[in-house]
Amino acid sequence: MTPEPTTAPAAVHTVPPPLAEPSGWHEISLTVNGAPVTAQVESRLLLSDFLRDRLRLTGTHVGCEHGVCGACTVLVDGVPARSCLTLAVQCGGTELRTVEGLAPGDAPLTPVQRAFHECHGMQCGFCTAGFVMTATALSEQPERPGAGDVADALSGHLCRCTGYRNIRRAVCQALDERFADSAERGE
Repeated sequence: MTPEPTTAPAAVHTVPPPLAEPSGWHEISLTVNGAPVTAQVESRLLLSDFLRDRLRLTGTHVGCEHGVCGACTVLVDGVPARSCLTLAVQCGGTELRTVEGLAPGDAPLTPVQRAFHECHGMQCGFCTAGFVMTATALSEQPERPGAGDVADALSGHLCRCTGYRNIRRAVCQALDERFADSAERGE
């Protein structure tokens, strides 16, 4: 008996899905730490990567890359945002602040930064920038946030060194200073 000739299966050709947009690059203009910035960014470039790799602002740390730890928190138009979940292209036209913009150069520390120093609100320091940025947003509220508001805002941050007690103390000290100053001025 002679074997039957075999035929090779036809090659399967797959067609990649069409791009959702004609260009994967966008020009964005925003303000970063008070300075105007214009840049070409890819559609999927994360804000954390834009800040760290393009602008060399490495104070914004990347921990979990899932928005869970809070280490990458920056302020976008005064609101805390996870830069590992935010696309750079989404920040066009915004005012962005990172930890480097709080007390640049030889400027004195902000009340939040000073309180973290005085209350030993940091251990290894990896999470500190995210905590400081969230605390800064709290201190810029028109009215003093209550204890529940502070706890809620800080609950989105992880400190793997378990320094929460001193971190909370630092935030409360900064808020006390900020809102005592407002009360003395009659605001």
